[in-house]
Amino acid sequence: MKLKLSLSRREMIAMRLAAGQNVVAASLAIEFNVSEDAIRRDLRLLAAEGRCRRVYGGALPIPSSSLPFSMRLTQDLNEKHRLARAAARTIEAGELVFLDSSSTNVALVDYLPTDRQVAVATNSIDVAFAVKTRAAFPLILVGGQVDHAIGGSVDAAAVTFLENTIVDRSFVGGCSVSAEYGIRVHHFGEAQFKKTLLKNSRISIMMTTSGKLHEHAPYRIGDAGDVGNLIIDETVDSSECDALERAGYRIIRAE
Repeated sequence: MKLKLSLSRREMIAMRLAAGQNVVAASLAIEFNVSEDAIRRDLRLLAAEGRCRRVYGGALPIPSSSLPFSMRLTQDLNEKHRLARAAARTIEAGELVFLDSSSTNVALVDYLPTDRQVAVATNSIDVAFAVKTRAAFPLILVGGQVDHAIGGSVDAAAVTFLENTIVDRSFVGGCSVSAEYGIRVHHFGEAQFKKTLLKNSRISIMMTTSGKLHEHAPYRIGDAGDVGNLIIDETVDSSECDALERAGYRIIRAE
């Protein structure tokens, strides 16, 4: 019974963290009528599972964009599919389309047009697998060592491929976007890869889930001069879109 209660308490704490709430060990101990040591054990286990970040006195939620790639694949699916449908409508016949390692790009594969010739390049194993299981698109898988947190290759070998390739249309993933700070990611190596991709793309597009408008990430990959097109869900407040448009981004609303 004690184990069952402990697991139930831990899952209740996990649900709050998943909803974006900070938690304080002392307050939780009073609420659940247990010792702070018991709460700290819960938080250590949740942190070991990648479900929170331990800080002095409690824990903070993990931003969705910094979760392991395998976990991001199952989040915000309805919104990602709305964005993907809007993105697919921009693809033109004869293009080499680059889908970088992004959970929203995995969703985009479902909507790649089959009524026109399109070639796909990607640095993501998940994207490549989705492409091969859907239709016989010409496919280029960029090699290199796979970073499992990112979900793809972003090392020197992958960058070298991009330096020698001109992409017609790239769909670039990002962890944070704002009018003031531009588009940013959590990993330094990933930022260098994406900068090279943007430099060698004729057209660059970012599909932006609503949560990325309120997240912070340290490494900048570009701004409106580099990624001119943002596809944003219709549920995002118009004032946030207006601010991005004033910064120079072209906003495409997904329905």
